[in-house]
Amino acid sequence: MCDTDGQPRDLDDAGVIELTGLLRGSIYGELLGNWPTDMRVICRRERPSAGAQLSLLEQAHGWRYQLFATNTGTGQLAFLEARHRAHARVEDRIRCAKDTGIEHLPSTSFSINQAWCLAAMMACDLLCWLRLLCLSGPLARAEPKTLRYRIGHTAARLVRGQRKRKIKIPETWAWAHELGHPYCDARRVAALAGRGLV
Repeated sequence: MCDTDGQPRDLDDAGVIELTGLLRGSIYGELLGNWPTDMRVICRRERPSAGAQLSLLEQAHGWRYQLFATNTGTGQLAFLEARHRAHARVEDRIRCAKDTGIEHLPSTSFSINQAWCLAAMMACDLLCWLRLLCLSGPLARAEPKTLRYRIGHTAARLVRGQRKRKIKIPETWAWAHELGHPYCDARRVAALAGRGLV
């Protein structure tokens, strides 16, 4: 296993091993009988970071284990493991989707589940576009729960006057300054449109 600089890590610190042969030729028989024949099971072992939530087995041995399966037939284990860790971004998106409503599934009706998933994915998309087009600084990287509190709970009013629409945000709101100018930032929208993002 390699560190972020590409140097091999000490085996007392972390390691990667393939378990496919052990599971296919177990003393209990074929344990991967229902799996595709080209499926590989790889295990990563490392010392847990401070504050990591460990299972009872991990607490007893002092190691943190992560398993993943792949159908990539060739490649070094360190490469496959590093490629798998890059999927943390996907898991982050799943966590954000849960914060926007997916965690309330399933329902007893398939059509309700379908509509709920569609609404939750629309909320994820709208939050991504809001962060990209309208927000800057810490709010541009904020999680859905933070955005819900700081923006969704803002007691603002949309008013019309002088042939313009204006948003009135109470000055006492802690994030009033951050919310005041982004909605009118036409330069940012134009710049993104020039790059084909709008």
